[in-house]
Amino acid sequence: MDLAVAVATGTPCLRGFPVARPGRVLLYAAEDAPHVVRRRLEGICAAAACELKDLDVHVITAATVRLDQAADRSRLEQTIAQWKPRLLILDPFVCLHRIDENASGEVAPLLAYLRALQRQHQLAVLVVHHARKSAGRMRAGQALRGSSEFHAWGDSNLYLRRTGGALTLTIEHRAAPSPPPITLELAQHGDALALEIVSATMAKATAPTSLDERITTAIREAQRPMPIRELRALCRVRNETLYERLTALADKGQIVRSPEGYRLAIQP
Repeated sequence: MDLAVAVATGTPCLRGFPVARPGRVLLYAAEDAPHVVRRRLEGICAAAACELKDLDVHVITAATVRLDQAADRSRLEQTIAQWKPRLLILDPFVCLHRIDENASGEVAPLLAYLRALQRQHQLAVLVVHHARKSAGRMRAGQALRGSSEFHAWGDSNLYLRRTGGALTLTIEHRAAPSPPPITLELAQHGDALALEIVSATMAKATAPTSLDERITTAIREAQRPMPIRELRALCRVRNETLYERLTALADKGQIVRSPEGYRLAIQP
């Protein structure tokens, strides 16, 4: 909800990231009662030094929103047309449908609908999605629950993980370099809580920087041969570029192509 407050007020998100184009926010928080949503927004407003009464956030209070059903899609589109938000937040994805999240053929059309909604109404769409259980050692994008369509869909993907007592935020962009990981903590503001930045550091010795490093890191962390389709989704590059680097890595003897996909020539 930090993004909701930042976009709606024009104040920096997490008190550190400026908002270039503030505007109205439409929020659907399916798992929280209205009074809980209000309390969370109050805490973030306190941290951002703004007033809840000035917040241009409109909360969808419908008991259910099923975007695999035509009637609910129509109601959502009418609401967007009426309020003209800059940002639509849907939290979480699992409450928006009754499809099989593991079936690409069912997930892809729903994500395509959200993409069409974004383009038609010229707004940003933020979808909250959960990670798989026991996915602590997996790369963030691979840890998303269900179909790999989720990872491939986002223009920017933000991953929040708890490691020990710390919260770490990592960010991936489709068309820009990823910033360093950010450490966050919950801070008390009056009677409410809000996330705040602790540090933004990156271990350059271990973080993959080049495309070749991203490819080999993805294969290593998967611990299995990786098909080209999965590598392209993880590395977010054009097929032509990916094929070029895979060929170069194979010529250097760093990776080997097999019928199941690409694997490291020397397994760790």
